[in-house]
Amino acid sequence: MTREAAVKTCAQVLDNRAEALGDLELVRRSQSGSREAFSELVRRHQHLVYNVAYRYMRDATLAEDMAQESFVKAYRLLKGFRGDCSFTTWMYRVTSTTCLTELNKRKKRGEVELTADNGSLMCSTEHKPAEKDMKEQIRRCVTRLSDRYATIVTLYYLKGISYDEIAEVMSVPLGTLKTWMFRARKQLRTIVEKELTDNDAVFRTHR
Repeated sequence: MTREAAVKTCAQVLDNRAEALGDLELVRRSQSGSREAFSELVRRHQHLVYNVAYRYMRDATLAEDMAQESFVKAYRLLKGFRGDCSFTTWMYRVTSTTCLTELNKRKKRGEVELTADNGSLMCSTEHKPAEKDMKEQIRRCVTRLSDRYATIVTLYYLKGISYDEIAEVMSVPLGTLKTWMFRARKQLRTIVEKELTDNDAVFRTHR
């Protein structure tokens, strides 16, 4: 057997052994400094992490970036993993938090877009601007909510994330999240109504 073949065979044996290990054992070995063990965790969970990231970002390129960032963050935080939940659940939370952080950054930069096709976010008014203008107004109004309310409105209405998942990611009871959402919608309606009223007043002034 050549040296190259021997190295390849050894690598295959190590890979097979890694596959036979459970996630918690791989985590333990990763915590002890084994890069091979962490690489196996990445291989096992990369599809899950990408899918979670895509649900938040709704863009393939951004999802890939967030998936990579999530694993980098997981590697840094792995020392604190104690096995209170499965590694899959823990990795889901790390990915969700990573995406939430990025969405909040984009919100502050004014890059979060909110579609205007959900009637529960609208106010009843005769003076409706063009659809494009309405979308832009709602986007601006969402950025004026608190970080907490802007986050849950964006996740639920724009990203399609369920109440249960949002509550888990934000580590709050489901009832608390629903209360926050009720208040967030109420505040958003008030902001949108004021925006429309102000715009209408400006329009009448310049007629």
